[in-house]
Amino acid sequence: MGVSTLELKPCFTRTAKHTLNNLAHQTLPTHFFPWGDERENEPHIWQFGEWVDVVVDDLLPTKDGKLAFVHSAQGNEFWSALLEKAYAKVNGCYEALSGGSTSEGFEDFTGGVTEWYELRKPPSDLYQIILKALERGSLLGCSIDITSALDMEAVTFKKLVKGHAYSVTGAKQINYRGQSVNLIRMRNPWGEVEWTGAWSDNSSEWNVVDPSVGQQLRIKMEDGEFWMSFQDFLREFTRLEICNLTPDALKARTFRKWNTTLYDGTWRRGSTAGGCRNFPATFWINPQFKIRLEEVDDNDDDYSRESGCSFLLALMQKHRRRERQYGKDMETIGFAVYEVTMGSFVGQSAVHLKRDFFLANASRARSEQFINLREVSTRFKLPPGEYIVVPSTFEPNKEGDFVLRVFSEKKAGTENAVLFLWFFQDMEISVSELQTILNKIISKHKDLRTKGFSTESCRSMVNLMDRDGNGKLGLVEFNILWNKIRSYLVVFRKFDLDKSGCMSAYEMRMALESAGFKLNKKLYELIITRYSEPDLAIDFDNFVCCLVRLETMFRFFQSLDTDKDGIVTFDLFKVHTFFPLPWFVWVSYFP
Repeated sequence: MGVSTLELKPCFTRTAKHTLNNLAHQTLPTHFFPWGDERENEPHIWQFGEWVDVVVDDLLPTKDGKLAFVHSAQGNEFWSALLEKAYAKVNGCYEALSGGSTSEGFEDFTGGVTEWYELRKPPSDLYQIILKALERGSLLGCSIDITSALDMEAVTFKKLVKGHAYSVTGAKQINYRGQSVNLIRMRNPWGEVEWTGAWSDNSSEWNVVDPSVGQQLRIKMEDGEFWMSFQDFLREFTRLEICNLTPDALKARTFRKWNTTLYDGTWRRGSTAGGCRNFPATFWINPQFKIRLEEVDDNDDDYSRESGCSFLLALMQKHRRRERQYGKDMETIGFAVYEVTMGSFVGQSAVHLKRDFFLANASRARSEQFINLREVSTRFKLPPGEYIVVPSTFEPNKEGDFVLRVFSEKKAGTENAVLFLWFFQDMEISVSELQTILNKIISKHKDLRTKGFSTESCRSMVNLMDRDGNGKLGLVEFNILWNKIRSYLVVFRKFDLDKSGCMSAYEMRMALESAGFKLNKKLYELIITRYSEPDLAIDFDNFVCCLVRLETMFRFFQSLDTDKDGIVTFDLFKVHTFFPLPWFVWVSYFP
């Protein structure tokens, strides 16, 4: 079963067929495939920390009676074309898919984070990196660069195709003539042309290897799959991309799993868009995120020459592909990492380093380059300690939204996900567990007046974020929720004008407007009645509960308002189904 492309030839959906075979539970809903009677399909596409349900019909663009873009080799399969249509919808149009990279397709169909290596200058431990990536169920792709249009799909002397996206499916170290040889297993997804060099199917090298080893390595190989030496791999291919998957994407327990953390951030002109280190007067105003590295890697291989904590940082700018139609393009982005050693900052959770710190201290690590790609990612190994990550655009006053992700081999302490990782190893969190985590975190904020989050409040949060309907939150869902709560905390503190740790009715109205909720007077009155204490003050847990329920209500309304006229009609079934929402919402929002 193969996938082909025409016209635009975007790498996104071309790669999807070959990456989704083992990840279909994440991207393709159960009713999406096989074909059913419904004319609406709803694949899941990862967008900047959230899985988005994208509704598309089965009307597909054609040219001369054939599908215009991605299509399956079999004439009766349409899932790849429907997935491409959903992806085009998320990005604004089909044209927005052109000019992308394989890594974008990997990430948006799996929720993973991609790192890439130039094979002309590989790190000394690249083979070990590949082995560990395969252990973790990562997706690996490689290609041979083309220098002109004539090179596209040109076949090399040893039958490799330029411009094709090959996948790496295995790696093995074997004994050959008394020496250790590193082999790597590749696959050409098209399956039409296959490597003919050393360690290919009919090469003489297999005649010298122990027959049992040779049989074990070549059993269950798929069409287009072949072995080659690691040295030939470095010589023949140009670039390697590794998409590291989140724990949510890996159902199999046989894979080792990354620890992951996600932050949302914003660059705003005059306040948080300070530019890179070349601009010392403003660099310090950029958003800053603290990570804590605690456990060194297991030195279980011959390649480890230094001890330390391995982690991967990935900075992704949001919505730029969709905004291309409005004349916006990718900003030039990167990041720097600073070690926190000064006593006043060590152990503190809310740290924002000032200008003097950056003038006196050099970065401990940084992205390999500032570049105008959607995402910049780099792998590091640093000693245990506390570090500040400063993401930025290259020049000051360049606005945009971004996501910063941290993938660590061992536990990496962060402000949002660390408790989840410590206490709940099954990667699922119930309502009561969520209540325990949030109350433990919020108890550290002594400036807030709060009685703690109630079971009812936590159940509302789970209902808002639970995408798969199992009544629990996965790690990614929890990270998204905690980022929401952190943003609510910023709003709460901003509009707590008298710094009392709670809000008055007047402050509450301004805070809700700042959070994006435009409500009528009657609804404001009902909110104050519902969420205020006897002294008419609103504490932080009630503030969060209010915003969560408002977001749930608005999301529900927008899903029903298909024609966007601001009016919805309820039948009896929907009233019974959604009645658990607060009564004042129905009374006030649907008069």
